[in-house]
Amino acid sequence: MSTTPPALLIRPLGEAALCCAVDGAIALEHQQRIWQMGAGLAQTQGVLGLIPGMNNLTLTFDPLVTDSAALADAARELWAQPLRRQQAGRLVEIPVRYDGPDLVDVAAHCGLSVDEVVQRHTAADYIVYFIGFQPGFAYMGGLDPTLHTPRRSEPRTAVPAGSVGIGGAQTGIYPLVTPGGWQLIGRTALPLFDPKAEPPTLLAPGDRVRFVAEASS
Repeated sequence: MSTTPPALLIRPLGEAALCCAVDGAIALEHQQRIWQMGAGLAQTQGVLGLIPGMNNLTLTFDPLVTDSAALADAARELWAQPLRRQQAGRLVEIPVRYDGPDLVDVAAHCGLSVDEVVQRHTAADYIVYFIGFQPGFAYMGGLDPTLHTPRRSEPRTAVPAGSVGIGGAQTGIYPLVTPGGWQLIGRTALPLFDPKAEPPTLLAPGDRVRFVAEASS
């Protein structure tokens, strides 16, 4: 692991929030540093909420208890600390039927057969970087570079819940019916979001995900 973290950029979001971000490529080490910084800030007086994103962390605070300058100093101090060994997250296996409407197009773009796309997509272990876009939608790192595929030029107005897609250098699962532009390669029946459950999302930052191919109906 690197001993020198990249520069942390901090900017205000109104009078009661800060966004702490790092420029550069998406990398697991950057995300792990964000998780570590967030864990430290969670113990800081006046901090109300923490929202991790890709290469960034947004925090909200009570301006009657603390101020943005003090929190920015605390964030920089935490960011500069050595990266501790991260505890491995849960391993979650996601059963997938690889019969998505864009599977053939993805294979053609990548110069692979459909079977090769499925084999490479199921061969990797993915890491959940953060949850965003909609409840339970996990942004994951670890997609085989040979499967990187641009988003659709025309997004769909309604992507079915459970759809497994590829968008650029990432793969993910749509928990709910929503518009979306990722290339759909399969679907899972596993619920990703249940507002009555505790926790309501199946996946959490740091979890490892493995896709398991099911026979298509």
